[in-house]
Amino acid sequence: MVMEHSIRFANTRSCRVSTFVLLLCAHYLLNAQAPAVPEWAQPGSPTHVQVPPPADFHRPSTNFDTPIGIFQGQSDIGSAVVPGSASYDPATRQYTINSAGYNIWYSRDEFRFLWKKMSGDVSLAADVTFPDPKGYGDRKVVLVIRQNLEDDSKEAMIGEHGVGMIHLAWRADKGVLIKDMQYRFGGTLVGVKAKRIGIEKHGDAIAIFVSLQGEPMHQLGPPINLHFDQPFYVGVGFCSHLPATTDTAVLSDVVLEHSAGKVR
Repeated sequence: MVMEHSIRFANTRSCRVSTFVLLLCAHYLLNAQAPAVPEWAQPGSPTHVQVPPPADFHRPSTNFDTPIGIFQGQSDIGSAVVPGSASYDPATRQYTINSAGYNIWYSRDEFRFLWKKMSGDVSLAADVTFPDPKGYGDRKVVLVIRQNLEDDSKEAMIGEHGVGMIHLAWRADKGVLIKDMQYRFGGTLVGVKAKRIGIEKHGDAIAIFVSLQGEPMHQLGPPINLHFDQPFYVGVGFCSHLPATTDTAVLSDVVLEHSAGKVR
């Protein structure tokens, strides 16, 4: 009887110790999986305004030279606290990009970028969809020309946001704040989001293109002038606008031509 009681006590004690160890492990795992996000990187809300990062804040990009579809490689520009990923389906000609990242804005960026090194004139276009209709409104797909793969690179892009806004945006030099021209289809044409977007480099002139409902692509607004040293990087990217939360964008029928006037 004493022995049986001792065995029961030992088993109970062992269970308690095991439960404690499991809870302790779970606590450390949860903490380890909750990456630290600076206050300035938190997205805008009724109680918070996102602001530019400190001038000396940078993270080296994480680069992969493995080809994907028509692109030579891909990068987590600015290395968001949650790594991104991407895949290509040759049967549907679709690129699926998963990315966290606080923004593609201000003086530095965080986004997953599929790229090709190019020189001269280029034309790039794609259909854009967001599989999750409830994603953050300011998430954005970009078709972008960048001088390099650093987080504060000179760049020019067309961005399509989850709410439907389109903009031509550019960082005129390394580390300076982005400027843009905005076109708010989501606000002026309720329920209308562009079916297809494009960007073109012709010399130093950068222009953006759009097809709202399948009509032929047409230029949207005036071009800007921005010089890129050759070679530079051209490609597609996505940012959830949530520093530690991944979202998904799908780009279809991507056309990349080594010539101007080929956006279609």
